[in-house]
Amino acid sequence: MIASPLEDIEAAALQLATADRVHLAERLLASLAEDDEILAAWQEEVERRADAFDRGEIGTVDVDEAIAKTRARIASHRPT
Repeated sequence: MIASPLEDIEAAALQLATADRVHLAERLLASLAEDDEILAAWQEEVERRADAFDRGEIGTVDVDEAIAKTRARIASHRPT
């Protein structure tokens, strides 16, 4: 079976370093943010979280740990 261009891109993206994958994901999501209302809501959320972090109300999570936890949650919800 011949891989599609999308599959080739996905395979290449998955080989990137974590920080580079995060950057790519942000750029892809930003390319979808055509609705100003949605973009404004995301900007407000980012500011709200940054302010909460600055006040010491929330902490950070290592990106690799967050990805591992997310993958585990997704895997646990897949039908068997």
